[in-house]
Amino acid sequence: MTTSVVDSPYAWARLAAAMAVSGIGGVGMWTIPVVLPYVQAEFGVDRGAASFPYAMTMLGLAIGGLVAGRLVDKRGIRFVLVLGAIGLGAGYTLAAMTTSLTQFVLVHGLLIGAIGSAASFGPVVADTSLWFEKRRGLAVALCASGNYIAGAFWPAVVQWGTEHYGWRTTYYGIAISCVIAIAPLLLMFARRPPALAAQGTAAAMDAEGSIKRLGLNGRLVFWLLVLAGVACCVGMSMPQVHIVAYCTDLGYGAARGAEMLSLMLACGIVSRLTSGLLCDKIGGFATLLLSSSLQCLALVAYLPFDSLTSLYVVSGIFGLVQGGIVPSYAIVVRDLYPANEAGSRVSAVLMATVAGMALGGWLSGVIFDYTGSYRAAFLHGIAWNLLNLSIVLWLLNKRYPRDGAAQPA
Repeated sequence: MTTSVVDSPYAWARLAAAMAVSGIGGVGMWTIPVVLPYVQAEFGVDRGAASFPYAMTMLGLAIGGLVAGRLVDKRGIRFVLVLGAIGLGAGYTLAAMTTSLTQFVLVHGLLIGAIGSAASFGPVVADTSLWFEKRRGLAVALCASGNYIAGAFWPAVVQWGTEHYGWRTTYYGIAISCVIAIAPLLLMFARRPPALAAQGTAAAMDAEGSIKRLGLNGRLVFWLLVLAGVACCVGMSMPQVHIVAYCTDLGYGAARGAEMLSLMLACGIVSRLTSGLLCDKIGGFATLLLSSSLQCLALVAYLPFDSLTSLYVVSGIFGLVQGGIVPSYAIVVRDLYPANEAGSRVSAVLMATVAGMALGGWLSGVIFDYTGSYRAAFLHGIAWNLLNLSIVLWLLNKRYPRDGAAQPA
């Protein structure tokens, strides 16, 4: 295969399939926020314990994403997606059969998170980044929006199914739907990325130069990006994980909360597409800084407003401003590191964002149990967001040349 396949019609068709797979497989990230009040009531636990299945799902997704990223580099994306489809089918089937919260947590963490949804996020984004050069920012943003498509679609479906048939029957339906929908899409992922070895060698030279211009060790930069990924998504998790429970506590009902979550994530799709265009224009670091700053402001806006109308408005704004954060990391990593390390490095940084979602989702529930209010949980998320901003500002201050300054002062 030649590099002429890059940016080709086939690459765009493959991207469409990747978005579909990500939208289907992303169900694992969005079921717990909807069924959380029902699970809490059925198992008779407090809010922190009811939030723990989400935390373990996301932690499993983060750890599984690291393994899946390495498998992509060695075995190809289709092998990983087959495992993911099996994990989702088996996971949701077994979760519907659980009789205790412990069983529920284990199934979500191991099968749905670590094997199922892990295959459809970081590894798919990493694979997509290898098929584009001129429009890499837009392509990565489109692919990364797949899990927001999942967030716009699945919460409403899960809420409707849970209200009419119960969460267990809904879980059986999810298991069947995921396997049937993903299977035909696997045909699009038969090809390996073009000229991977040659691209990796050239990219390695470019990456070494970029790292040196930052004046930092490449390993240090990588781990700073991992920490930044955790920090931004601890803040991001508060509205995304707890908006349904928050609306229930305020007396608006779980259905209104599910609508807000779907609105938030539908707006996130717009945000991710816009961020992709920005990445192609101003670079990954600058886009990351802008998105993180706006997310922090949107989190602050949740503090004074709790009426039904204002929560819809703030949730929509939150979705519009925060969606650009995650795909920006993929662009930064691909600019700095070799193509033949894309699967492992991009997946690692993106899975750090997932780990942040896991940590933030759980801690917000714990903070609520201690304080009896979500106000302290919002402040907690804002503090983590400020940590993310400080890391990004520090790295940007090292004058990364792609993002606006030719040389250090």
